[in-house]
Amino acid sequence: MLKEFKEFALRGNVVDMAVGIIIGAAFGTIIASLVSEVLMPPIGLLLGNMDFSNLFLVLKEGKAVGPYATVAAAKAAGAVTLNYGLFVNTVVNFLIVAFAIFFLIRGMNALKKKEAAQPTTKECPHCLSAIPVKATRCGHCTSELKAA
Repeated sequence: MLKEFKEFALRGNVVDMAVGIIIGAAFGTIIASLVSEVLMPPIGLLLGNMDFSNLFLVLKEGKAVGPYATVAAAKAAGAVTLNYGLFVNTVVNFLIVAFAIFFLIRGMNALKKKEAAQPTTKECPHCLSAIPVKATRCGHCTSELKAA
């Protein structure tokens, strides 16, 4: 059973998947930082110095009653809050990640189309065998070919 597990764990696709997950987690951290540190402050500024991470509704007052300036202050007072601002940040994170993945997949598909569009073989006009595009003589019938 240990041998079987070792074979499973060391197969190429399992290792590739693990690397993808690790890189994905690191990419998620970068995107979270990009959203919270770079994108949201200017958007908040355009909307009148609004900080999305501190948009919340108090569902139940805590020990200290009153308006809470931040989510952290409300939590410290024991209030139950609905943190819709953090949800907005999370949605923006998702949209940025989805947009980045869209462009990555789009680029990969464009590369695949270019590769598929350029044939690597042609047909010999004399014996109809498949030969390399750059061939000047057929490897099957030895006929000389015109330059392409």
